[in-house]
Amino acid sequence: MEIGCDEVSDMAAANHPVAISPQDIYLFHEGTLYRSYRSLGAHLTVENGISGVRFTVWAPHARHVGMASDWNGWRGENDSLYKIPESGFWSRFFPGIVQGTFYKYEITGPDGRVFLKADPYAFHAEVRPNTASVVASIEGYRWGDGAWRRKNRIPYRKPLNIYEMHFGTWRQKEDGEFYTYREMAELLIPYVKEMGYTHIEIMPLTEHPYDLSWGYQTTGYFAPTSRYGKPEDLMYFVDQCHQNDIGVLLDWVPGHFARDDHGLRLFDGAPLFEYSDPLKADKPGWGTLSFDFGKPEVRSFLISSALYWMEVYHFDGLRVDAVTSMLKLDFEKGEGQFRLNEFGGTDNLEAIRFLKELNQVVSDHYPHALMMAEESSAWPMVTGSVEEGGLGFNYKWNMGWMNDTLAYVETPFWDRPSKHHLLTFPIVYAYSENYTLPLSHDEVVHGKKSLLDKMPGSYEEKFAGLRLLLAYQLTSPGKKLLFMGGEFGQFIEWKDQDQLDWFLLDYDSHRLMLEYTKAINHFYLQEPALWEHDHGMDGYQWLTPHDAGQSVIAYMRKGIRNKDTLLIVINFQPVYRERYRIGVPKAGIYREVFSSEDSQFGGSGSPNGSPLAAEKVEWHDQLQSIELKLPPLSVSIWKRTGAASGGQPAASVNTLSSRKKKTKAAKQSKRNVSLA
Repeated sequence: MEIGCDEVSDMAAANHPVAISPQDIYLFHEGTLYRSYRSLGAHLTVENGISGVRFTVWAPHARHVGMASDWNGWRGENDSLYKIPESGFWSRFFPGIVQGTFYKYEITGPDGRVFLKADPYAFHAEVRPNTASVVASIEGYRWGDGAWRRKNRIPYRKPLNIYEMHFGTWRQKEDGEFYTYREMAELLIPYVKEMGYTHIEIMPLTEHPYDLSWGYQTTGYFAPTSRYGKPEDLMYFVDQCHQNDIGVLLDWVPGHFARDDHGLRLFDGAPLFEYSDPLKADKPGWGTLSFDFGKPEVRSFLISSALYWMEVYHFDGLRVDAVTSMLKLDFEKGEGQFRLNEFGGTDNLEAIRFLKELNQVVSDHYPHALMMAEESSAWPMVTGSVEEGGLGFNYKWNMGWMNDTLAYVETPFWDRPSKHHLLTFPIVYAYSENYTLPLSHDEVVHGKKSLLDKMPGSYEEKFAGLRLLLAYQLTSPGKKLLFMGGEFGQFIEWKDQDQLDWFLLDYDSHRLMLEYTKAINHFYLQEPALWEHDHGMDGYQWLTPHDAGQSVIAYMRKGIRNKDTLLIVINFQPVYRERYRIGVPKAGIYREVFSSEDSQFGGSGSPNGSPLAAEKVEWHDQLQSIELKLPPLSVSIWKRTGAASGGQPAASVNTLSSRKKKTKAAKQSKRNVSLA
């Protein structure tokens, strides 16, 4: 079907006002129209005293663009948009159209083929499996989060403990239906607050056609998915989070998009949002297409999307998915599937420039927004400033720490001494970037097992191992992220269609695991040493990285004040250590302030009930030391609570007073490094 209407459209445009200004057109083509959603898409408005909707779309290759809807039988040949000459834009005001109207653009491509496309700038979409765009307003919501936004800052020296969740499978109704954004606010927010998390990170909410893509194959970069409600419902959810002092991060996917016919692929009959070169456009491993990061209009589109979620929905930042796939032209591609850059390398120079511009623009408009990169390679300066040659992110997911740690805790107990380097090596690079330590959805799906089921040993040892893992994460340098279900020991891996197994809380082991996670999370919030120096060596000091034979490590975490220093001792073996000596930085009284094996959490019980007085026995390069009892598969955390002469009753201090006993203790402690 061919419609020879270019001349008609050009003439009509001269007699019809358009919403997009010449200045906006110029900036869009320059790549700097950073709020392009204000001009493009469907906008409820009044023109010449008449209410209706102004539609504007970028389709430079199209021979004709019509408005298709249920009111015209989804045929747009008689409801043309008007072509704005030499701009690539089509626009028209349609009187009488109201909020909730379904629509698509009927596009005639350069070859005369006619097809329907959803609006790339739609603010709302039809509930899947239907694919129409929906006229919606994003104005008028009365926000109540002003106090949060005024005080919110990037938490470099503050606690950051993120609860990652998938909106559709955290909880479901009895009939399997999803909770809405508003309903979820009433369920999720009290839970997250009680559990001691500072932020929620939601897997992609941008509109997507296929549930099992989890939102990572997007069709609507400005439309929160209609699975859970309307735009104002999501605003309510974020608003309520903020009013309860919970930050909200959105998983955002600028690296690639879905191939579905109604989406961005060949939008106007030719490559538009994707690269025209198939070798650069195709992501064969995912069945998706890469954005053309070198195209200014695509940069306007993507950066506008990033700012949109912060401006319109008040998200506190974005977790940017699959950054490595953007940076490397040969990402998951074999010989003959990629093309080298102009200098003969595999770096995607256009994507690098885009990421720098993205982070710079976000920083300029929202200085306290969190931009987190899921970047899995050793790319340098991901969190370095753009001015100094970095990509400009605030944080990078520490995939090295995650891979090493999970590889270690999955190792059978007997083989752990040979894998001790997996515990010690991550500290070598822990401060090369601003890191977040992720235990994310990717690690508990597709046959990888749940965190609990990764642990070797008996049923009880699995729970002890999970308690140990979470405490190890929370006491290691870097911010924290845990995927839903890990907090109570979801036993099977994430089922990406069904809700979490909340019935497990009827069993003591899982209920106590939940109580443990709550306790260790609140302990983390209360201890400045665990977050004030996350990004500098001042906050960490090894006591012993060398005890591979017993699979024990010990280290200090330090805050701004010396009195906040914590000593962490971790026993990765199911073996009880009766007398384990560690060096301490000062003389005085030391108290165990947290134990993962406390009986209140289902553990074997903490044997260090009384404080210990430091002895003048040099150990771990310290002039003083204490000798403690170390339960199997445990994390024991100690803190100096006062000087030995500070009036502590003698009966409550386990100290060895005689020279003979001290000598015996020192000899016994030296055996620690050789006992299995």
